[in-house]
Amino acid sequence: MIRTDSRTTFRRVSRIALLLALVLGCLWLAGCQRGEDIPWRLTNVTGHMPDLDFRLVDDQGKAVSGKDYRGKVVLLYFGYTHCPDVCPLTLAQLHVVMQRLGPLADGARILFVSVDPARDTPPVMHAYVNAFDPRAVGLSGAPRDIESLSKRYRSAYTREPDKGDGQYEVSHSSAIYIFDRDGRARLLSTPGNAQDDLVHDLHLLLSLGGTAP
Repeated sequence: MIRTDSRTTFRRVSRIALLLALVLGCLWLAGCQRGEDIPWRLTNVTGHMPDLDFRLVDDQGKAVSGKDYRGKVVLLYFGYTHCPDVCPLTLAQLHVVMQRLGPLADGARILFVSVDPARDTPPVMHAYVNAFDPRAVGLSGAPRDIESLSKRYRSAYTREPDKGDGQYEVSHSSAIYIFDRDGRARLLSTPGNAQDDLVHDLHLLLSLGGTAP
C-alpha cells in the first residue's frame, strides 16, 4: 500500500483549489465583460470620430460651441431649409423618435446645421426647426466654419447651379451623427437604418447617461 503524507495531500488540494478559483474568476470576469457589451443596432463609431466641437450661431442669433451642449445626447444633421424632401422627412422622423422616447427625449437635442448659410438666417432656421420639434436647434454661421465642421465628420455637400431666379438646391450627405453627454461621437445613423433601431439605441444611450464604456 502507498501512503501519502498528509502535508503533501494538503498542498495538492490547496493548489487545485487555487487553480479552480482562478479559472472560475476568469470565467466570471469574461461573463461580466460580455454583459457590458452594448447591443447597438446602429453603426458604432466610438473612438473613430472626433468629439463634438464647433463654433456657430444658433437660431436665436447667439454664438454657440459644442461645449454648450455637454450634458445632452446630441443628434447632428447637415441640411438646409429649402431642401425639397430629405431634410423635412428626416426632421419629421426625428420628431417621431423623440415622441417615442417619452420623457427621456428631454435629455437629447437635435442640431440641424445649415449647409446654405446665405439663405438660412437665424430667424429662418428658428421657424423651420421649431415646426418639427421643440428639441431641435438650427445652427448656421460663416461658410468656412460650416465647411470645417462638415469635413470634421466626413460629411459632404455641394451647391447646384443657380436656376436664374436665385433658387438653387444643395446636395448633401444624409447621415445623423450621435454624440453622448460628454460630447463623444458614439453612433452613426443612415437612411438605411430603421426608425426602431434609432429609438432602441437612443433609449440605451439616454438611459445609460451617455457615458457608457
